Amino acid sequence: MKFVIATALEAAALILAVLPQSAQPAASSSDSAARRCTDLARFTLPGSDLQISKAEAVAPAAAGTTRIAPSASPLSVAMPGYCRIEGSFERRTGVAGKSYALNFALALPEDWNGRFLFQGGGGLNGTVNPPFGAQAAGDAPALARGFAVVSTDSGHKGAGFDAAFMQDQLAALNFAQGSVGKVTRVAKQIIAAYYGRPPRYSYFDGCSTGGREAMLGAQRYPDEFDGIIAGAPAMETGRSNIGLKWAAAAYNRAAPVDASGMPLPAQLLSTSDKRLLMSRLLSDCDALDGQKDGLIFNFGACRFDPAELRCSGPKTDTCLSPDQVDAVKTAFAGPRSSGGIQVYPAFPYDGGIAAEGSGIPGLLNGPTIPVGGPNTAKTMDVDAVVAADRANGVQDLVDTADWTNLSSFFGRGGKILFYHGLSDPWFSALQSLKYYQNLAAAIGGAEAVRASSRIFLVPGMGHCGGGPVTLDRFDLLSAVVDWTEHGKAPEQVVTTGPSLPGQSRPLCAWPAHAQYTGSDDPSRAASYVCRE
Repeated sequence: MKFVIATALEAAALILAVLPQSAQPAASSSDSAARRCTDLARFTLPGSDLQISKAEAVAPAAAGTTRIAPSASPLSVAMPGYCRIEGSFERRTGVAGKSYALNFALALPEDWNGRFLFQGGGGLNGTVNPPFGAQAAGDAPALARGFAVVSTDSGHKGAGFDAAFMQDQLAALNFAQGSVGKVTRVAKQIIAAYYGRPPRYSYFDGCSTGGREAMLGAQRYPDEFDGIIAGAPAMETGRSNIGLKWAAAAYNRAAPVDASGMPLPAQLLSTSDKRLLMSRLLSDCDALDGQKDGLIFNFGACRFDPAELRCSGPKTDTCLSPDQVDAVKTAFAGPRSSGGIQVYPAFPYDGGIAAEGSGIPGLLNGPTIPVGGPNTAKTMDVDAVVAADRANGVQDLVDTADWTNLSSFFGRGGKILFYHGLSDPWFSALQSLKYYQNLAAAIGGAEAVRASSRIFLVPGMGHCGGGPVTLDRFDLLSAVVDWTEHGKAPEQVVTTGPSLPGQSRPLCAWPAHAQYTGSDDPSRAASYVCRE
């Protein structure tokens, strides 16, 4: 079936004629809003197989009663009443008789602020998450602020890292690139019809896979978005998995083995060994920002070397064996080709690298590779795995690490904010920094890129959030809105976090970092300055 997509401006005129009269925004009462919402169940788009499967009015919710996910803490802000739409389009039967469609959920708040936000996904997608827009939004998700928010499964159903959908060409293409543009255009047309006007500003906010999709917003759809937040983007997963396999091989060579001879990389370092490493790391680098607090803000000046702890004699609790030292140094240094080319960036030594417990453990505990079974190899032919990665056509479409031509996006005033946890054990924060530096080189240097983009590196934070000692709660959504709509570039944002109650710091745009002034209350962000 031919799929016709109008622009949002065309939709305001065209689709109001399609929408049932009772659904047009003539009244403002709650009852009228509820009727307009339920009437959207009959909404159609000319030339499209769009089908709305659910249209229901959701009542306002008091602070502390709404969760963005079952395991998440309740939101500390009230949620507005909104119309929740669930729908699908591009429905078809694909490879092996399996059903496919682009499924989405769209939240339309009663008191709309004229803004639209696309909420990025995670993993290999396959699930339509609640459209709240909470990532990197501090204490108030986008929906609570009056944004219309959409989320999608990117065109297939699945859980976690189930890649079976990749056997279907269109499903693979939708995951790689297509779903971002297609869902954006459909969502904007529904918004234009429901409110009687298109969004004034459009934003994208995502982390991990959602961060990669955010990069797609700037790279592939430069006319669709005005402001973008890309967190810990999975921009080069073939190479990042090579980096993790390299680290696994380094650990496996030195790790103890089980009864069958299989390496036990998680047992390479004992609890006391990890405590020793972290103690020396913090001794070397913590105070470089003027304050000993477990947070290494001045990571660029950190020159920690695990070789400082190498035993001169037998192994004791006060030193590391040569094999342990070599394994840690090799793992964190990242893989190089036979010609000495860095294949994937190093991982920084940071305060969260020994993190344990829930979530993704810190890299010091041994690498966790998100796809495939346990990696027991002790050697690695870097050249061969790089060649295989380059020959992977799907990977080539999925990756966003090499495209730096954002002239159209920046040319129309688009802004993009990156952020990345320095203790991320899946994707090195230095990969995001490398892309940012490559972007600067492509468009004329550091000052040129700072006119349209900033990157924030978060001490102690793991993948998209979390960490035993970190300040991982910050509001980049306000920052990108202020920059996009009011020209106020974000030099810093204040960050807090549940692991350090009562503490706040400025999170500074790289290359600056938070530096304690030496006076006033060290627990308050106001006592720090951003310094290069």
